[in-house]
Amino acid sequence: MSKPKSQLPAFSHQPKPYTGLSKSEVLKLRKKHLTPALITYHDNPVMIVEGNMQYVYDETGRRYLDGFGGIVTVSCGHSHPAILAAAHDQLDTLVHTTTIYANQEVALYGKELADRLPGDLSVCYFVNSGSEANDLALLMARLHTGNYDLIALRNAYHGGSQSTMGLTAHGTWKFSTPQGFGIHHALNPDPYRGPFANHEDPATDYAEDVRQLIEFATPGRIAGYIAESIQGVGGAIVFPDGYLKKAYEIARSHGGVCIADEVQAGFGRTGSHYWGFETQDVVPDIVVMAKGIGNGFPLAAVVTTPEIAASMTSHIHFNTYGGNPFISRVGRAVLETIDKDGLQKNSAEIGGYLLEKLEKLQEKHDLIGQVRGCGLMLGVELVTDRKAKTPATAECAAVWNRAKDLGLLIGKGGLAGNTLRIKPPMCITKDDADFMIDVLDEALAKV
Repeated sequence: MSKPKSQLPAFSHQPKPYTGLSKSEVLKLRKKHLTPALITYHDNPVMIVEGNMQYVYDETGRRYLDGFGGIVTVSCGHSHPAILAAAHDQLDTLVHTTTIYANQEVALYGKELADRLPGDLSVCYFVNSGSEANDLALLMARLHTGNYDLIALRNAYHGGSQSTMGLTAHGTWKFSTPQGFGIHHALNPDPYRGPFANHEDPATDYAEDVRQLIEFATPGRIAGYIAESIQGVGGAIVFPDGYLKKAYEIARSHGGVCIADEVQAGFGRTGSHYWGFETQDVVPDIVVMAKGIGNGFPLAAVVTTPEIAASMTSHIHFNTYGGNPFISRVGRAVLETIDKDGLQKNSAEIGGYLLEKLEKLQEKHDLIGQVRGCGLMLGVELVTDRKAKTPATAECAAVWNRAKDLGLLIGKGGLAGNTLRIKPPMCITKDDADFMIDVLDEALAKV
């Protein structure tokens, strides 16, 4: 058997000897005691027991490049020393009181997060997950406008709770239960697969669909319009230039507020901008954040304007764990680390380099239908026929599994499961990028 050309870059960290349960024992306990709805990635699952910066280790001590960042969650790097130091200090001081008592950490965190946002986006609500944050954004929009209907996009993912499942427009993520009341899904402005992909002005055509949807499917007044700045689960879909600006204008003209879901695209990941919505030159009324905001710690937020925030003061609204001293200090450390380590700049440089290399792979492998994305939020869509754009679902799974065997963990997404999702910790290096390309080249050739 020939030796693979892909070799992980040198790295000084030595993992601790693993003394816990074997993988077979863990899988047996999962099967017996955890919900059967849980999925386990890969035909032969990886058991991750340790992480350091852009790498993770299995129970045997084998190192992998984490090209998916815990589903776009580990923004700064696994066990980042500065974030751990802040966490340890706060653990030794005070973990939890809830926000009914005053504490400097949540107040400082609110200011530091708001300082990074444009316009009047200055009031923060802290919660625990992206689904919870999107649920709160819906409540804000409806309370503030007095309207009920909302516009979302097909191919969107906004969470798996009862209300956010209604926003989500992937059949694979929706249960057959009452959900989605008042939610209407506009055409997905997909430059590759969308019905207006080859039009001269697709941004205007897709935005016009939003207008018609409002006029035909709602009372003509809406609570809001919500979109991921770049679609994540849907396969790193980047909208046509100018689309969000036109869609926002239409939504606001019909009484709605505009909600940007930055759960995956935020905090410098696009490279060119700190927030994904800035790539479309818009300022939303409500911004939803999660995942990379906490570098793996359970943290999420909704940031809005003082006017919209005031709409929630008529009754008590409270989150037990949201913004507790411990998580607030961690959140502050994440913001500080993104700035100090230059992670937005690194996302731009390494992401641009990766995109260029992936496009060269596309010239070599007919299986690649499109390479797309911004910064370190990239997608590689695989097709069996470039002209017909037939989804290469089985082939994508084969490449994905082979990449894991070669030491690279990445995601896959899109409705047909035919898009490789590359969204690593933002601290990866050029050598890591070269390793990714070598692995994907070898895996694609194998398929």
